[in-house]
Amino acid sequence: MSADAVADRAPSRRTVVVTGASAGLGYHAAEQLAAKGHRVVLAVRNPERGAAAERSIRRHVDDADLAMLHLDLADLTSVRAAAERLADLGPVHALLNNAGVVGSAERQETAQGFELQVGTNHLGHFAWTALALPLLDQHVGRVVHLGSIAHRFATLDPRDPLATGRYEGHRQYARSKLAVMLFGFELAERLADAGSSVASVVAHPGLALDAAAPPRPDVAPTRSEPAWMRAGSGWVAQGKDAGAWPLVHAAVGDGVRSGEYWGPGGPLQFAGAPAVVPARIRAHDRTAAARLWTASERATGVAFALDALV
Repeated sequence: MSADAVADRAPSRRTVVVTGASAGLGYHAAEQLAAKGHRVVLAVRNPERGAAAERSIRRHVDDADLAMLHLDLADLTSVRAAAERLADLGPVHALLNNAGVVGSAERQETAQGFELQVGTNHLGHFAWTALALPLLDQHVGRVVHLGSIAHRFATLDPRDPLATGRYEGHRQYARSKLAVMLFGFELAERLADAGSSVASVVAHPGLALDAAAPPRPDVAPTRSEPAWMRAGSGWVAQGKDAGAWPLVHAAVGDGVRSGEYWGPGGPLQFAGAPAVVPARIRAHDRTAAARLWTASERATGVAFALDALV
């Protein structure tokens, strides 16, 4: 189906599932989507924080159309249960795979024993996407993956693409984000090969800080931010609200094509209006992506059935 035909079929009001919608980028993306008139499913791990985010969105957006979905991406049992519940929420037009764990000095593990950052940021979303993909509108559906400029500083070991070996806290987040991006770009290729009209798009927020975003007292910050980052936020970074713009555009904006990478269009991609931006070549390495895909299916026990989507 051509891009023009897809645009003609795209509903003006869509249902978007936002993972990690109770704080940070996920919260601001959910608020912005609701303000645009879209129905937003808040997929959250903590029900209390999810309820607080819902109250905050309703305080700032009149007639916000919201639904809640419990989803713990660090537990594959929860992922499967959430996908089953999603089927009861009606047609879904986009998955905004935003949730993630950022940094840990010591190794932590998911419910199934995977390292927490790779296990949540990549493996949890890998399984979630495979299970939720059949529920997407097969004409205009989109999957948006949260990339990061941190992918520039990572490589994946060909013998250990899930980084299950020696733990290095300062590198693990970057590895997890490179894995997310390899998966997102590879999914775009495989969807196209299967003849599917569903789009897979990667987006990133630049250098986005809670401290530079409009205050939302009901919503807990995602993590503490060093004073030097807050001091420089006016010229080298932007708020989490602005960081959410590329994510929202990738999910519901016009002119978005499968396989693209959206982020801030300013210098070094730190801040600025949403634009198509380049990723490092390693994020498009299909050999590395195939190794990662195979390892991810084996680890999660979840396989993609892309031919069944058409």
